[in-house]
Amino acid sequence: MGSGQRPVGLPGWVFVPAAVGAVFVLLPLAAIVARVDWEDFVGLVTSDSSQAALALSLRTSATSTLLCIVFGVPMAMVLARTSFPGQQVLRSLVLLPLVLPPVVGGIALLYTFGRRGVLGSTLEVLGLQVAFSTAAVVLAQTFVALPFLVVSLEGALRTSGQRYEAVAATLGARPTTVFRRVTLPLVLPGLAAGAVLSFARSLGEFGATITFAGSLQGVTRTLPLEIYLQREVDADAAVALSLVLVVVAVVVIGLARGGRAA
Repeated sequence: MGSGQRPVGLPGWVFVPAAVGAVFVLLPLAAIVARVDWEDFVGLVTSDSSQAALALSLRTSATSTLLCIVFGVPMAMVLARTSFPGQQVLRSLVLLPLVLPPVVGGIALLYTFGRRGVLGSTLEVLGLQVAFSTAAVVLAQTFVALPFLVVSLEGALRTSGQRYEAVAATLGARPTTVFRRVTLPLVLPGLAAGAVLSFARSLGEFGATITFAGSLQGVTRTLPLEIYLQREVDADAAVALSLVLVVVAVVVIGLARGGRAA
């Protein structure tokens, strides 16, 4: 910015709807904190069912995030670095879970991997049952979280450009070497942010999970499902677990923003 330039100010009225929006987001979170029974908080969040649900959520979310990386990185590379007929249609379909109601995704997965599904019947013959198992939880989480990694990484790839990759190629580096030594280091912050967002989305997944995997304690009952069930029998436990999930989400968002800033 030159010495003679002054920063453009915001109109005064902008701060009013901004403040209302901030209150709209923050007030419900404050209400959760105010509603927590702090005297019994530790006991509520350390019950056997709560610990099992949290452990299952963390374990399946980590697994689904790994799957998002394995499949999402190549998908983002293809979308960002190539051009082919129908590419825009493919991109729209890949990003469809972002706007699709999770319960619809769960039904789609059920009719794909369920006992009478497109692939489920074949898997059943092989002795593999996916639906209503821990594997179903991972698939449901991966289905809804994968677009987050693809979007983040594709944006990072397009922003970084191909200058350094082109130089490496002219020096004789093979495509795999260019990808490993040049492309990945350039987009690593975007990849890290996408992975963290995928983990966060997996951790909060509910609709597709309960539709495709059900709610069996220790097997498919993740923390969001446990909160939903506890709300009917023990409101204090549901509020305490909700706060735990909020805290985890805040930490994840902080890590994602740190990855983007890097």
